[in-house]
Amino acid sequence: MSVQGKTAVVTGSNSGIGLGIATELARAGINVVLNSFTDREEDHALAAELAKTHGVEARYIKADMSKAADCRALIEEAGVCDILVNNAGIQHVAPLPDFPTEKWDAIIAINLNSAFHTTAAALPLMRKAGWGRVINVASAHGLTASPFKSAYVAAKHGIVGLTKVTALETAEEPITANAICPGYVLTPLVEAQIPDTMKEYGMSREEVIKNVMLTRQPSKEFATVEQLGGTALYLCSDAAAQVTGTTISVDGGWTAL
Repeated sequence: MSVQGKTAVVTGSNSGIGLGIATELARAGINVVLNSFTDREEDHALAAELAKTHGVEARYIKADMSKAADCRALIEEAGVCDILVNNAGIQHVAPLPDFPTEKWDAIIAINLNSAFHTTAAALPLMRKAGWGRVINVASAHGLTASPFKSAYVAAKHGIVGLTKVTALETAEEPITANAICPGYVLTPLVEAQIPDTMKEYGMSREEVIKNVMLTRQPSKEFATVEQLGGTALYLCSDAAAQVTGTTISVDGGWTAL
């Protein structure tokens, strides 16, 4: 079955990994719904540019992924959701005794709870259409852990578990559910951190990337948003029709350690 003409809803997709995935899906002829919590002209312009460049339908829908009602309303407003990419996420780093309660609640809400609400709303649409793909963007931290990232690690482990449950509940249907687990990805947010880190450590750009940022990534190379988009596109393909309930690591060998 060709993916052309299918519709993908990608949460947290006005930049970074989400936009990278949406772009690769659009390149393959898939209609896309972009999302974030803002409602700026540039958000809608991103969708218009995807539509113009790739000859697909594309639109932007504002929805706050920290709010259950917004998560479900996003799917309802989209109207069609053949492919659901749960990507929205935030991060905060602190030791457990000092981890702010409000940060914990926000990370769990956006990184984990949102995927439950969007999936619950999207599955009936997929069943009605007779086909579906749920793709959850987890993390290497969905399979392993680092200190000071309690909420993020807990949420990403939860996403992997939710993925497995979704796959089991749809196992006898033409619907799959899988999680992509990236390591460090070169996004605009990560790129912006490099100059300050260079100053802090007195290192060159190359040294910062290899010895600070990618210390746990054996390849010593960032994954790219295009590679993550390609992985998502594979999961939408017929070749992946029997790939369900599992994780695909795009982490340069991180979780092989």
